[in-house]
Amino acid sequence: MSTNTHGDHQAAHADHTAHHHHGHPAAAAHAGHGEGDHTAHAHHTPADHHGHGASGPGGLQITQDGYTLDLAETIVGRGDVDFRFRVLGPDGRPVTDYTPIHDRDLHLIVVQRELTGFWHVHPELAADGTWSVRLNLPEAGSYRVFTDISPTLLGRTITLGADLAVAGTYDPQPTPSETRTAVVDGYEVTLDGDLAPGDGELLTLTVRKDGRPVTDLQPYLATFGHLVVLRAGDLAYIHVHPNGEPGDGVTAPGPDITFHTAVPGPGTYRLFLDFKHGDTVRTAAFTLVATAHQH
Repeated sequence: MSTNTHGDHQAAHADHTAHHHHGHPAAAAHAGHGEGDHTAHAHHTPADHHGHGASGPGGLQITQDGYTLDLAETIVGRGDVDFRFRVLGPDGRPVTDYTPIHDRDLHLIVVQRELTGFWHVHPELAADGTWSVRLNLPEAGSYRVFTDISPTLLGRTITLGADLAVAGTYDPQPTPSETRTAVVDGYEVTLDGDLAPGDGELLTLTVRKDGRPVTDLQPYLATFGHLVVLRAGDLAYIHVHPNGEPGDGVTAPGPDITFHTAVPGPGTYRLFLDFKHGDTVRTAAFTLVATAHQH
């Protein structure tokens, strides 16, 4: 598994094209992020996660409600690739009119199927309906891509998912074992709480640096933390946001970030937390096991 930190991409991110989060087997994901992308995600209540909460997971279908994720290539080479795709509407034509979700027309998540690698990027849309973004996929293997979109004619958000293969000799790795602590760039992030099917559970993630609590987290996507939860085995996708938001007079900028998280059923889940401090976004990864009855 790669330990690429994407440091050579830092400067490129200022042009508002892409962020790269790369997961690591040691339960920490090291991200090379620049300023400008991933702007202004609005706060939502636990029941309003555009279809990712108790109403069921997203990303398990390539087609939903008449909309289809159409990848230009389903097999790509290792390393830097110009990743292109379209979203086809019910009429079979590429969709070009979207309602922004958290200030972006589309959010693209790419993961290795074993959930050892994780990227969150924002492609650019051409006039003909083709989305494109530069990706660095350093390892051969099986990947899954997810798109969070809200086609204007549909009037709500859906998450489409499709398989992607990176050519080359493939050395499958197990999904990282259960862990509640992640270390990235000198930051230690710990997770308290459990996952359980049903109405959801409270998760608290605590950020420390050099052993001291971080109390000046910066807003990121209009929150102090951004969490993606994926289930091993089928990659059911749950996209959640923390309780509270910057400027509400109640929510402190660290060290604790709390999430109300509902999962669709028992299983092993990977959790990827994005947080911003010192003008840099970093990603911490965890593994939790949800059982049918936690209580």
